[in-house]
Amino acid sequence: MQRRTWGLHLLLLLGLGLGSWEALPPPCERPGTTALQRAGPGPQLQHPPAGAAGFHPRTLPGCGAGAAALDPRGLERQPPVSAEDLGPQAASLGRAAAPAVEEAGKEGEARGPQPPRAVLSHLLGSPVHRARRTLCRVLLLMPGTVKGMLQNFLDLVQTYGHVPNGARVYYLQRSQPPLLSLMMERYVTQANDTAFLRDNLETLALELDFWTKNRSISVSSGGKSYVLNRYHVPYGGPRPESYSKDAELAATLSEGDHEALWAELKAGAESGWDFSSRWFVGGPNPDSLSSIRTSKLVPVDLNAFLCQAEELMSNFYSRLGNDSQAEKYRNLRAQRMAAMKDILWDEEKGAWFDYDLENGKKNLEFYPSNLAPLWAGCFSDPGDVDKALKYLEDSQILTYHYGIPTSLRKTGQQWDFPNAWAPLQDLVIRGLAKSPSARAQEVAFQLAQNWIRTNFDVYSRRSAMYEKYDISNGGQPGGGGEYEVQEGFGWTNGVVLMLLDRYGDRLSSGTQTVFLEPHCLTAALLLGLMLSLLPQ
Repeated sequence: MQRRTWGLHLLLLLGLGLGSWEALPPPCERPGTTALQRAGPGPQLQHPPAGAAGFHPRTLPGCGAGAAALDPRGLERQPPVSAEDLGPQAASLGRAAAPAVEEAGKEGEARGPQPPRAVLSHLLGSPVHRARRTLCRVLLLMPGTVKGMLQNFLDLVQTYGHVPNGARVYYLQRSQPPLLSLMMERYVTQANDTAFLRDNLETLALELDFWTKNRSISVSSGGKSYVLNRYHVPYGGPRPESYSKDAELAATLSEGDHEALWAELKAGAESGWDFSSRWFVGGPNPDSLSSIRTSKLVPVDLNAFLCQAEELMSNFYSRLGNDSQAEKYRNLRAQRMAAMKDILWDEEKGAWFDYDLENGKKNLEFYPSNLAPLWAGCFSDPGDVDKALKYLEDSQILTYHYGIPTSLRKTGQQWDFPNAWAPLQDLVIRGLAKSPSARAQEVAFQLAQNWIRTNFDVYSRRSAMYEKYDISNGGQPGGGGEYEVQEGFGWTNGVVLMLLDRYGDRLSSGTQTVFLEPHCLTAALLLGLMLSLLPQ
């Protein structure tokens, strides 16, 4: 990922395309949201009963009615919207653990979090950390809130050794992808809070130690042996949150295969891609969930995340004057980059590919994650960017005008065709945009344009943002998987706002500019972003 901050300057974004920093008028009316959009106290947003899921409503620090207005450009002019304008809604996004939960981990809540926290979607009533990186970027104008969220995750690492899949005891067997160091870097860069970094640097190291001790695998090539990482949950039994589904799926296999199936399902959940044919390839039926074999694959994106984390850790230690530890992480990164080059990179194809441990070969199917090293900055040859562009052309990915597909297989799983997901658009777009190549930058812009149009078109028809989109027929809410598509997922709003931030002066929605009705769109996006943090 590029080194400068890509934090979401939301107040700046509200002014994009308006040509003025004058205060915005009230957002446009739309059915069912008028009361929420009005300025002033208005009706209170309704929360689940206190303690229903182990949480009580709690004001988020730094976003109450008394918070100072921020002008991110430092101009002595009235910013478009201040924290006071957002007061009742913004302050209501918090959740604090019920006292019994904090004390003893009761009600199934994993012990540790103390500060108020934000929740990520309507579906997920307790903190699930899958979208935490995007959410933290969104909240960087509320540094107290971000710091509290980071402290929650750090507390979990101190207690359990990793950031679990979610703050429930039945998620403790599974980690989240290792993005905590990146979150810390975003916060420290924005807030210049070196003391917080110093106090918690050893905890960040603990998270990487977890991956080293529990998720490493040795891979040999050309007479050399390398260490890379995989998703791997060596515990059987159905997932507690999907017990009946896992039991029914196991019934289609012989009894001796049940435990292995359940362990692979948990590894798939650990990856965040739950579920995808990416984890089925090489199995008896590459289109069937019963063929899942997540732990038998070395994923490109996981190793790119760890490569980036090792670079960040080296930078952290250098900043704090610990040269020996900085050198340690520099060496780890160099070793990983060599392994990724020899094991995952395909010179002929011009991309990186997941490695199949059992079959001893790369999985040459298309996934946006194949370009994750560009996003993470974990490659050494500048020519790899042009090769990756050719790979996108040869795979005909640039012919999809509504977004980058998650795969090219249509299996009915949500992380497969025809769905497209915001974080994967971000991964490819920014991987190309950070290149000095003018051609790569232009392709990045066109991909951003495609994604903005899809989001804008669906929003125009449905007055909602969605966690994923079906790009096969002009752009529709996505589908497939184990649950109904969710409205307003935090990462969808966050990625759209990031793209508006970078390309707002060039983007259009097709026959009209994106900001034809700027007050409606930008205010609605911000409102949708805030509401996406609330559980129901």
